[in-house]
Amino acid sequence: MFNTKNFVIEGSDVPSTWVFQYYLELSERLTGQDIKIVSIFNPNEKTPSFCIYVDKNIMQYRFKDFSTGKSGNKIDLIKLLFNLDFPEAMRKIVQDYNKHVRSSEYIETKFQPQSKWEVDFIKIRQWNVRDTDYWLPYRIGMSILDTYNVKPIEYYNLIKEEAGEIKTLKITSNNCYGYFDKSGEVYKIYQPLSKSHKFLKVRPHLQGFDQLKYNQPYLVICSSLKDAMCLKSIGYNIEVIAPDSENTMIKPHIVEYLKKKYDKVITLFDNDKAGLHAVDMYAKTYNIDGFVPTICKDISDAMVEHGFDKVHAMLKPLLKKTLNK
Repeated sequence: MFNTKNFVIEGSDVPSTWVFQYYLELSERLTGQDIKIVSIFNPNEKTPSFCIYVDKNIMQYRFKDFSTGKSGNKIDLIKLLFNLDFPEAMRKIVQDYNKHVRSSEYIETKFQPQSKWEVDFIKIRQWNVRDTDYWLPYRIGMSILDTYNVKPIEYYNLIKEEAGEIKTLKITSNNCYGYFDKSGEVYKIYQPLSKSHKFLKVRPHLQGFDQLKYNQPYLVICSSLKDAMCLKSIGYNIEVIAPDSENTMIKPHIVEYLKKKYDKVITLFDNDKAGLHAVDMYAKTYNIDGFVPTICKDISDAMVEHGFDKVHAMLKPLLKKTLNK
């Protein structure tokens, strides 16, 4: 006998945990934790960019695909997976869920949203040869790192509350760097050699904004602070900033402010789906022209793989063409 108490007649009643587990065939059961998997829309990507997370306002799972910019709730997922409209997606979820409930495979998942790890303490260390060996191939020297408040970290502590208990975790890494704002507060931790967690976002911040002097005619919005520092090191008559990610649009009032400060604002994002999407979004939303590198995915990688002369030969005509549009 199967239990009819789990039957539903409305798609909104189907647990979001079941929708994501069943249709994405997740090996990990969703009980309230956030996870990241390879994008279902970009299965050949090297770094997983499809985030499944709990919306704490409604206590339901949602998704954000950073490789394409697609996002939404459980219904949006089904619409995209099966090319359905809203009523069709609702009917499919109800039918599939009720069928699965009848089967012996169904196991009801207890939903217990988990608290996230937060940075509690950071131990800054002195710069060493290992650091310069990492940064110099990108043409990023100590003066630029100091200007943008990048500091080497010996270790940092994470803290969270779980089941009424306070848990702590100490993270140590040979190549670990903190990005700090002008008040000395960390907003991001960068671990370039980590295979699983290269970036830890502590809080939102428009990277490079604190360093703007408004003494150059042009502003370039880059995909990352590393790309911004790399571009700044080349010596063009530009200033640079970078949002939290290519999928984070800079707020409209800030864009309007920057447009008044510079002769022209342009974008230079990565040559991948997320970067091309970002260039298109800034063009459509803010009427800002942009381009992507032609010899590599991003500027910093191009500098290491091809050297300054080739990067300069690529950038100069692209910058000139974009600035003259």
